[in-house]
Amino acid sequence: MKAGQARGRRLALFVMVALLGACSGHDKPPSTVVDACRMQTERPKWFQAMKRTEEKWGVPVSVQLATIARESSFQHDARPTKRIGSGWFSREVPRSSAYGYAQAIDGTWEGYMRDTGRRRADRSDFADSSDFIGWYMSTNSQVNGVPLRDTYNQYLAYHEGKAGFARGSYRKKAWLPPVARDVEAWATLYEVQLQSCPVR
Repeated sequence: MKAGQARGRRLALFVMVALLGACSGHDKPPSTVVDACRMQTERPKWFQAMKRTEEKWGVPVSVQLATIARESSFQHDARPTKRIGSGWFSREVPRSSAYGYAQAIDGTWEGYMRDTGRRRADRSDFADSSDFIGWYMSTNSQVNGVPLRDTYNQYLAYHEGKAGFARGSYRKKAWLPPVARDVEAWATLYEVQLQSCPVR
């Protein structure tokens, strides 16, 4: 192999590794989840995406942020699992088809893609997950009359499904309303913080 060809291949390999590293860096959770302004500085494209979702669907950035924080802790490949078996034979298996930033299940994600025409949407993509949350909460508002700023009831419907929420299925889960209150509290905190962030 000629020296020039070897240098060219090394350069191509370096560029490929650098690009992969840059991409994977944006898949990592932000360094903090308690400071919305710092998150905005670290992940400006996330906040641009959430702002577009707010403008399109009416769901505030703070509500989206609190929902994603609760659902996936900002892990792009989050998947709920459970351990089965014991000892050497134990292993983690998926608990449901929920996946990605928004923890959307297969059927609901397919409904979103069909309804919006976004057939290439990806649950591990932050902007797509943000748009999904906007679509879901907007349709919940239409179906169940839940205001888009009512984080508590929007989260209950997000967790239980629109039909489950209408039936009041969350009332049989004593642990769920406190979780929804927690999401509501985080949305309120994020809203206050975002109002004081430097203009971007």
